[in-house]
Amino acid sequence: MALRKLHRWAALIILGYACVHVLNHIVGLAGIQAHIAFMEAFRKVYRFPVIEGLLFLAIMLQIYSGVTFVVSGWKKRRGLVPWLQAISGAYLAVFFVNHVGAVLYGRTVLQLDTNFYFAAAGFHVPPFQYFFAPYYFLAVWALFTHVGCIFYWKFSDKSRSARVLAVLLTSSFGVVVSVLIVMALAGVFYPVDIPLEYKETYGVPTD
Repeated sequence: MALRKLHRWAALIILGYACVHVLNHIVGLAGIQAHIAFMEAFRKVYRFPVIEGLLFLAIMLQIYSGVTFVVSGWKKRRGLVPWLQAISGAYLAVFFVNHVGAVLYGRTVLQLDTNFYFAAAGFHVPPFQYFFAPYYFLAVWALFTHVGCIFYWKFSDKSRSARVLAVLLTSSFGVVVSVLIVMALAGVFYPVDIPLEYKETYGVPTD
């Protein structure tokens, strides 16, 4: 029970950051500069050392506890919602490990500003777009779906059909947001000219 409570508290911290991060990408639909300006404004908050440390701790705790719950409850799940919760949670754990690791590596080792260009670079160096399109799409979808599953369990006083509808609507909204974010990163809405230093991380020659 203690681990489940920690999981919930960590989830609240991560969800707060995730809402800002997703909103950052939505703002980015207006253009790269809008995306970067929003990010730079909010970095003053979430990159404050204490807050960033707390966020990193919450992510590590969430990965550990989430994987523990997925494995321990594997044979006990029955029905669509429990499986959606497990699958979306498992994908988020994998995404957190990879994404946070990549950002930390980019910041500390490569000395890159992990902004819009860092996220979008893989879309503009073939064939990496075939990895990054589903990678980002599934991450955003999994986030919304996992939140929808939380609604399902939180509103236990409502009818089951209403609770399932809440999951499906939240997940469907996540699909729309995912598509928009991927399209923006891929340069569908406006030209995206990736600086060479970001392309170099994918083996693009400097000359």
